[in-house]
Amino acid sequence: MEKQYKVGVIGATGMVGQRFVSLLEHHPWFQLTVVAASARSTGKTYQEAVGARWAMDTPMPEEAKSLVVMNAEADVDKIAGLVDFVFCAVDMKKDEIRALEERYAKAECPVVSNNSANRFTPDVPMVVPEINPQHLEIIPAQRKRLGTQRGFITVKSNCSLQSYVPALTPLRAKYGVEKALVCTYQAISGAGKTFETWPEMIDNVIPYIGGEEEKSEQEPMKLWGQVQGDHIENTDTPAITAQCLRVPVSNGHMGAVFMSFPAGKKPSVEEIKETWASFSGRPQELNLPSAPKQFLHYFEEADRPQTKPDRMLEGGMAISIGRLRPDTQYDYKFVCLSHNTLRGAAGGGVLLAELLCAEGYIQPLNR
Repeated sequence: MEKQYKVGVIGATGMVGQRFVSLLEHHPWFQLTVVAASARSTGKTYQEAVGARWAMDTPMPEEAKSLVVMNAEADVDKIAGLVDFVFCAVDMKKDEIRALEERYAKAECPVVSNNSANRFTPDVPMVVPEINPQHLEIIPAQRKRLGTQRGFITVKSNCSLQSYVPALTPLRAKYGVEKALVCTYQAISGAGKTFETWPEMIDNVIPYIGGEEEKSEQEPMKLWGQVQGDHIENTDTPAITAQCLRVPVSNGHMGAVFMSFPAGKKPSVEEIKETWASFSGRPQELNLPSAPKQFLHYFEEADRPQTKPDRMLEGGMAISIGRLRPDTQYDYKFVCLSHNTLRGAAGGGVLLAELLCAEGYIQPLNR
């Protein structure tokens, strides 16, 4: 693609915002043009605003250091005039986030959001690009509601879903998964923390993450739903129950999944593995810059996938699966892994933005 897009990151000083900034370095399509945050950071250079709080493994991009931080709330119209779209990763109350994202959209600035606030807005597509790219078809209806020509809001799903929903999706489509039980073991970066800022997580497991189990059970229903006129109609199958634990890992969410199929439709182990191996989506068809070549990877080793060696598979954008075997209560069980701040957060957002640009939903402004 020859088109170039000017991009802003709203909430750029937080952990997910930092990840967006790092991923935009040397991106072939996207140029980081604006960084915005709260009033306390406004007017500082990005390097001054973040300082010692830079949490990425790679150095702060040179192109970002000297950018002057703008006010995410006060400078909406100004920011909208400088960029072709924005990534949004702010730390605010949900009703405030919904209002802010709509302000950007109504200022004719498309929003690719990492936040949960608009995930269940009926005409806002919540998209994992390999799973439900067709949900982008709702954007014209959303624009009609907002009264916009260019502006709209899209969101990515919760980070924990990225491990098990991709694995269940092709099986659901081919065989009809009837029910699933999911236990997730989630890294501390999912809470925006490091071991330096959250030392009590060292040698510890916390069996509670506020709101996470509800998201894990409900958000797949929208991902697997259908566009119906001016809204997305959620599905009601398969039935999912979830339990979510915080574990002492820096990055990488793991899931232990138990699943059952309708009577007479239970596939064999080899059929499941073949279904996973052959599954690809629109990002692979379009050869998008951030798309993994192979979306789902199956490990035959009994002790894989493991968080530390496998979370960065294909740049942290692929899903790792292993330990598929029969279960005594469900038909099968398996383990899966995704990088929560790459595939599950900012990386998934960048891939979604690439899809939106490739499909023509975002066009660069003529300046």
